[in-house]
Amino acid sequence: MELANALAFLKSLAKNNNRDWFEKNKPKYLVVKGQFEDFLEEFHRELITFDEGLAAINPRKQAFRIYRDVRFSKDKSPYKINMGAGFSPKGKMEQEPGYYIHLQPNNQSFIAGGLYMPDPENLAKIRQEVDYNSAVFGKILSDKNFKKTFPAGLDDFDSLKTAPKGYPKDHPHIDWLKHRSFIVSHYFPDKEVADKKFPKKVAAICKTLKPLNDFLTQAIA
Repeated sequence: MELANALAFLKSLAKNNNRDWFEKNKPKYLVVKGQFEDFLEEFHRELITFDEGLAAINPRKQAFRIYRDVRFSKDKSPYKINMGAGFSPKGKMEQEPGYYIHLQPNNQSFIAGGLYMPDPENLAKIRQEVDYNSAVFGKILSDKNFKKTFPAGLDDFDSLKTAPKGYPKDHPHIDWLKHRSFIVSHYFPDKEVADKKFPKKVAAICKTLKPLNDFLTQAIA
């Protein structure tokens, strides 16, 4: 598992994001793609020691394509400058809580977990569960190890500016209810990504966030 090679390739790709360069360097890409998939296999072996619901998925098939969909984007760069993979019981986090690993140079690699942009029905269910079981939700977020691992708490990049429909503005947990995604993330410096112990470290972080995934899974059941 040589993720340092993947970081180096992605750094070069960011400077040469065009089809000619990519085609000339496709053999290198196929090598680092295989190395990333090797990492996913090792990570998956660690993951299923505490999350058996992921045992049936093929880890090598959880990687996302490097090709960008540019049909509706002003940025016509044909390739992503990162590698990513999603792990959830049905596969790549399709409207269910899971784990997302993101590989990107310049210390932009991270692991995230939870549920990203749930559909309106699931979002309503999660808000209701947070409202009804705020003590349980709060205990998860305030856990000492959880706070140490995810000091920023829930990512709030897409939170509402005001209270969601059906909840008063002075609700005691309005900050939680404003969220449209319920995810946390932890970043890694490039040096850690290149370390042979990286799969175990990422899995340990996933174990810390599993209670959040369990809460969200119950909410949308």
